[in-house]
Amino acid sequence: MKVVNKSGLFKTNVKKTLKAWQLYVLLIPALLWAVIFAYYPMYGVVIAFKDYKIRAGILGSPWADPILKYFQQFFSTSIALNAIKNTIVISLESLVIAFPIPIIFALLLNQIQGNRIKKTIQTISYAPYFMSNVVVVSIISVFFAANGVVNNLVTSAGGKETLFTSLPEWFRTLFIGSNIWQTMGFNAVIFIAALTAISPDYYEAATIDGASRFQRILYIDIPMILPTIILMLILQIGNIMNVGYEKAYLMQNGSNTIVSELISTYVYKVGLQTAQYSFATAVGLFNSVVNFIILVTANFIAKKVSDISIF
Repeated sequence: MKVVNKSGLFKTNVKKTLKAWQLYVLLIPALLWAVIFAYYPMYGVVIAFKDYKIRAGILGSPWADPILKYFQQFFSTSIALNAIKNTIVISLESLVIAFPIPIIFALLLNQIQGNRIKKTIQTISYAPYFMSNVVVVSIISVFFAANGVVNNLVTSAGGKETLFTSLPEWFRTLFIGSNIWQTMGFNAVIFIAALTAISPDYYEAATIDGASRFQRILYIDIPMILPTIILMLILQIGNIMNVGYEKAYLMQNGSNTIVSELISTYVYKVGLQTAQYSFATAVGLFNSVVNFIILVTANFIAKKVSDISIF
């Protein structure tokens, strides 16, 4: 039986670490960022269980009575339940409609032979990601308002004017459609990187066998980037309860609130605008816990089905 010398193993690991000390020094800024902006703020979760007063601070504020007071407050209103439903619906629709589009875009872009044309298309598709939501909503208003470009084209063709920005049935279409336009190029980057890592030998062998472009995509590209697709899908599913409030809040009006009121917009209006910090923290904690459960479940299923997982 082989005996492991733990002391010798420890010394070997220490030597390896000291030999690559420059790499660990480069890691320090990332670790500091994670500690300061990701882990330290977790202490503030305590606010969800307290009647938080700014002057008293987190430790000095009294505990809520009952301890789950703000969670009960959140679930006691019909608006909150409607906000949860709207958030889940718009997230699922975004997942089904928007998730495959960057993959398809990356696959098509990979078929272009000229590097200059490919880089130009990628840059144009990537650019909207840097636009603020204010600008994006302004563009939506210009195109889809009552006197906007789309309605002018429809009426000039003999059609009927449609209030796209006011009708509830059009809110999700505009929201998801603008998200696709805004993030498609950015989300495709990781799939493009995965495609460039595929060995040219596969394509040469497929070409010799007489495979068409579509067959090369179907039998080489997609199987080779499938692990990346699954990992990104797990992360997307694990973020299903998080829909940013900015664009939804800017697109919101009295006519479409029934479908545009999300958890994030509800928390912003009730929790932050009225300085109910304990209430806002309670809802944020609820969101995080649900997202964590969904993420672990999706990861477990993916590991069982495909043997691919995040952890």
